[in-house]
Amino acid sequence: MSRNSWTILCLAYIVGLLSTGLFNWSNSDWQNLLLVAIGLGGLSIAISILIAHFPYVRKYSKVCLSTGIIAIFALVYFQLRIPQPKVNDISYLLTESSSQFIIVEGKVLTEPRLTESERIKFWFQPRQVQVSPPKKVAGKLYVTLPLSPEIDIYPGKNVSIKGILYRPKTVKNPGGFDFKTYLNREGAFAGLKGLEIEVKYDRKEPTWGWWKIRQRIINAQVSGLGSPVGELVSSMVLGRKAVDLPQDIRDRFIKAGLAHILAASGFHVSLLLAVILKVTNRFSEKSQFFIGVSTLIIYVGLTGLQPSVIRASLMGVGALVGLLLDRKVIPLGSLLLAATLLLLFNPLWIWDLGFQLSFLATFGLIITVPAITKKLDWLPPTIATVIAVPLAASIWTLPLICYVFNTVATYSILVNIVATPLVTIISLGGMISSMIAVIIPPFGSAIASFLFYPSLLLIEITKFFTSLPGSTFAVGKISLNSLLLIYLLLCLVWLSKWWQVRWYLVLLFTLTLIILPIVYNHFNLVQITVLAAKQEQVIVVRDKGKVILINSGQADTAKYTVLPFLKEQGINYLDYGIALDNSSSFSQGWSQIATSIAIENLVINPAIEPPIKINSPKIKLLPDNAELTLNSIKINVINDRPPLLKLDVKDSIWLILGKLKETKQIDIKKYLQKNNFSFSPQVFLYSGTKIEPTWLKILQPKIAIASTSRIKEDSQKLLQEKRIKSYITGENGAIIWQPKTNFKTIIDNN
Repeated sequence: MSRNSWTILCLAYIVGLLSTGLFNWSNSDWQNLLLVAIGLGGLSIAISILIAHFPYVRKYSKVCLSTGIIAIFALVYFQLRIPQPKVNDISYLLTESSSQFIIVEGKVLTEPRLTESERIKFWFQPRQVQVSPPKKVAGKLYVTLPLSPEIDIYPGKNVSIKGILYRPKTVKNPGGFDFKTYLNREGAFAGLKGLEIEVKYDRKEPTWGWWKIRQRIINAQVSGLGSPVGELVSSMVLGRKAVDLPQDIRDRFIKAGLAHILAASGFHVSLLLAVILKVTNRFSEKSQFFIGVSTLIIYVGLTGLQPSVIRASLMGVGALVGLLLDRKVIPLGSLLLAATLLLLFNPLWIWDLGFQLSFLATFGLIITVPAITKKLDWLPPTIATVIAVPLAASIWTLPLICYVFNTVATYSILVNIVATPLVTIISLGGMISSMIAVIIPPFGSAIASFLFYPSLLLIEITKFFTSLPGSTFAVGKISLNSLLLIYLLLCLVWLSKWWQVRWYLVLLFTLTLIILPIVYNHFNLVQITVLAAKQEQVIVVRDKGKVILINSGQADTAKYTVLPFLKEQGINYLDYGIALDNSSSFSQGWSQIATSIAIENLVINPAIEPPIKINSPKIKLLPDNAELTLNSIKINVINDRPPLLKLDVKDSIWLILGKLKETKQIDIKKYLQKNNFSFSPQVFLYSGTKIEPTWLKILQPKIAIASTSRIKEDSQKLLQEKRIKSYITGENGAIIWQPKTNFKTIIDNN
């Protein structure tokens, strides 16, 4: 077959894998798979018949007919490779309860890494659970343990762990991290919160292993540069998955749009290969080939078989083959071949974000850098290249980043242009230091020490850009159709000279696709969302351009629940923050939110002790009978102890009962009479596992929403007796109300 025929078949395989996004591939959804397969087959037949009428492409008619078979093969192959629990998988121990205490023996699979909560995490292969009698098990576990200097574990070590086996929960809030799906894609269907670890039998630590070499390099660079600069350089060489980079440094680089330099990628592979070819330019082509391939294999091993590195290394091998055979390598063909080989090895990588971004960035560099460099021919070639490379990569990766993360680093292109020379110097120096550190660690440390000031300057650049106003912008949830349309337009600019001249129209249309939904929702959306935050009551009210956050939750809730939801909604500032509930840890939650998003007015309940202190332009106390008037929603403060808010929403009344210790001690009937409470709310929101019967008897709401993981049986029975429809955030996930759609819950909707 011709080269074009192979290209068509490779594309058909990739399209077949991409079509798995049309259904929920995490389950055995064979019915939808059959429908998609029929669609792919019908499409290939239609295309084959269509091109048969055109003389210039008629020869590809039979090849197009084969694309349907290839695409269907990809579809079935993908489904067969989806991890499924074995018959004796350890997750099956969790039959009725969602967690249980166990002692499990097995083997450590990966190096331990630090979590954000200062615990260590690693993958673990269980073999046996200590019950009576001992039970053999299989599978894979995500394990966390308390951080302790006494813990010395490494890949291959056999240990016994006491802990709580749990079933991972699905995402409960819009924009939240789907931990269950993450584990399932890794072939794990349960997690283990370890309490104690014990070496099962003493075994001599291996003298060799990729993890040993990685540790040798990291120790040498930290010794020469100190912390956190040493970890930063190691991360820029080996990737952040191989290094425990401090959280604040990692967050700043991500916020600045420099996350890619902390991940081993095609840039590092290209730089490494260029150095090898330069050093060995006096050798024969055969020697250069073997040295180059050996270097790439070592680098892939050190970085831990990451898809982006393997992809770049395969393309590097292709370039070395071209050098050996004295043939010109077609970059696009090499990229397509590398992608196809990788996806044949592991078709699930089609949905790996690192693989997707690596492919798009490389594709952008191949086809867009020459065009941008040509436009910048008035600049010196070096400067033009420094500008063109990050700009080209950003053009092709930003739409996907916006789609996945719902935000964009506003100054990402500028900071990448500024940082590129420093990144090149640090990466190159870090690689030289790494190679020498493997042989003579003190020499590797000495070379690494020269990178101190360039690394420090890079850190300061990220601090400067992330401290600028509007350093990140929430774009909200972008639809898949909009994303596909944006990439279709980019491909038109690439393929059509007519569109190349009118590239600004594509830019304008793309910005319209992203910004128009944000503007429309901002000025038209009326929505109340009760977030699932365990026992904490967190509510977001949107009313035609006005946004109010009632309670922040604790620091972790603010960071992992509230802020991701605000980003997913495209919210970049709060008109009002209402600190309703009393908790000393809530002050940290408000501070967490204030550092990421502007709060125009912070209204604090005077009953809160100690008072919340954050830098906010306007801080108000929450007086009795205070009123906030929005567009179609009115908020009245009935009382501050216990806190009670009344929301007039359209034609209904919502009542929010806060959580204070005094709630259980007051006479509820007298309390309501004192506050002239003479209405029945449509919706009653409360916090806690139990609700006093008197509240329900007096209020008689139609709907009750409990911000808690679960409610007690007597409370559930009482709600049923009163025929009050109830929602529990711990079971239903976030509860969203809109005038047209009424109530919907995230878990039921998913």
